[in-house]
Amino acid sequence: MGMKVNHENQVAAANDVITALEAEFSGEGLTCELRMHAGGKHQRSYVYLNCPPSIWSIVAETLSEVHGVDYCSMITGIHWPEKAPEMEWQVVVHLMRMSVQNPPSNEGIVMPIISDASILQGSDMPLEFEVSIPISETRNPSVPSVQHVWVGADWNEKETWDLVGIDFDGHKDMRRVLQPHETPAGFHPLQKQHKLRYHEFNEMYDDAQGFTRKSEDIGKVK
Repeated sequence: MGMKVNHENQVAAANDVITALEAEFSGEGLTCELRMHAGGKHQRSYVYLNCPPSIWSIVAETLSEVHGVDYCSMITGIHWPEKAPEMEWQVVVHLMRMSVQNPPSNEGIVMPIISDASILQGSDMPLEFEVSIPISETRNPSVPSVQHVWVGADWNEKETWDLVGIDFDGHKDMRRVLQPHETPAGFHPLQKQHKLRYHEFNEMYDDAQGFTRKSEDIGKVK
């Protein structure tokens, strides 16, 4: 059965992480803030970071080694030509501190570590992180790879490079994973200059089943 953490304790744990990060990276361009998810029945807080590409690797290592962030759930990239030169590109990373431990066993019977999640606090508190990494105007966007920090970053970085063209410096075995391997070098379909149909066509997403679409000959006599 699922258990709920105490919201006040979660906010306090998030603020502890924010305070520590701001102190460690003071003057290096990292900004941190506490945010709340808008949807859902229950309030859920998360830590939002805006991180310069130059310090992303050390920030990632600090999150993992000092603050127990142990799971990379998603990395994605966005091409923003309209936002150039300050942020022509953006990498967004979603992370979790799961605080999952191997439970002890007694004579082969697994014993629960906790029976009440509401008592969790401090570094034991599960937390969600969102990291935004803006990249200024360039033809060769790149950020440091964090493949060595979280195994979940491996595929996500490959996918982001394949589709968006943002490279991850230091990634081992970077290659196409969604596009055909013979795709021409330099072609990344989610870059806006390709002007693919879905860049300006939202109907296919808003009405995926096609229930509200009208045929071209509607109203004509059959």
